[in-house]
Amino acid sequence: MIQFYTPLGKVCMTNNYFAGLVSAAAKSCYGVCGMATSTRAEGVRSLLRGSDLPDKGVRVTEENGRLIIELHIKVTYGLNIAAIVRSITHKVKYAVEDATSLKVQRIDVSVDDIV
Repeated sequence: MIQFYTPLGKVCMTNNYFAGLVSAAAKSCYGVCGMATSTRAEGVRSLLRGSDLPDKGVRVTEENGRLIIELHIKVTYGLNIAAIVRSITHKVKYAVEDATSLKVQRIDVSVDDIV
């Protein structure tokens, strides 16, 4: 849970909110097939539930008032991976900063699968 204070009071945002926001922005980029599981536990949870989890492949942490986003993605075979990653980082950073007014310090993108 990410918490920050405004002149009007305390604002709390859950990890599911950030995961949904980041996942939607990343999936809308050209060449991204979907999100990949980042841990074995996440993979097992996904298999048991049989559906896409909202936080699948996304981890958001806060450090000194700035966000660090970690993404695990699947990309389409034959496309330029560096261009896809650049596109994702720009789009995710814009989406998060626009929706939350929090600053993004770093976005780490891991390509886990090529489909």
